[in-house]
Amino acid sequence: MRAIGGLGSGSFGVIREREGRKGLGELGLGLARDGANVVRFETGGRRKKVGKVVLALEKGGVQQQYVNGMADGAPGENFHQIATVGNSTNIKWHSCSVGKLDRQVLLGQKGCVIWITGLSGSGKSTLACAISRELHSRGKLTYVLDGDNIRHGLNSDLSFKAEDRAENIRRIGEVAKLFADAGVICIASLISPYRKDRAACRALLPEGEFIEVFLDVPIHVCEQRDPKGLYKLARAGKIKGFTGIDDPYEVPVNCEIILNQKGHETASPCYC
Repeated sequence: MRAIGGLGSGSFGVIREREGRKGLGELGLGLARDGANVVRFETGGRRKKVGKVVLALEKGGVQQQYVNGMADGAPGENFHQIATVGNSTNIKWHSCSVGKLDRQVLLGQKGCVIWITGLSGSGKSTLACAISRELHSRGKLTYVLDGDNIRHGLNSDLSFKAEDRAENIRRIGEVAKLFADAGVICIASLISPYRKDRAACRALLPEGEFIEVFLDVPIHVCEQRDPKGLYKLARAGKIKGFTGIDDPYEVPVNCEIILNQKGHETASPCYC
């Protein structure tokens, strides 16, 4: 047996190691804070090489125990829960005792997705940063999913062909859904030119948690701004399939917010 300290003020930890059959042992970890909560983890077991993971939570003298069903129950007891989703087979959704409402209570806010769409140069990224900064100043946790930023990593394998653009939006929609489920205000900023792709992302979330914002800025204004010089390249034929030039942008028909360009002003709508 060996003890581990340094778990923080008012805390202690103990790891217990015992040899079991065929070299498989049990490992227990106990944690306590101010004597009010005790958490214990145990791994290992006697059923072949499949271990048991037990979480025992004690609070106020009342103990609740959570056991992974497959290791502690009969083999195959979860077979009826196995599913096929897309090309993924033999998968099972595992629920957690800490849910969406718990996370919202912890953060003091409700998770949602603010989806900003519009032409290149309409000011989407600028607006997303401004919203994030303002909410941050009010003590709200946000995260910006910028279209170009996501293509630096997660979606770096995708081109700008129609099918890849659809996959780009699908992936970002799924990531945004996870952020919202975590209780974070997720601000997605990307052209997302096709209605069906935006609608598919909206369908991922409960009613009222997807807020679509359309930056309705005329293409001639966006082209005057042209912050990345892409319109000039597209007009010269050096970029193919550029939204607004030789690829369509489908204007939203049921968005929650529309921000219109006023007069002949060509500056970005806000700064961050």
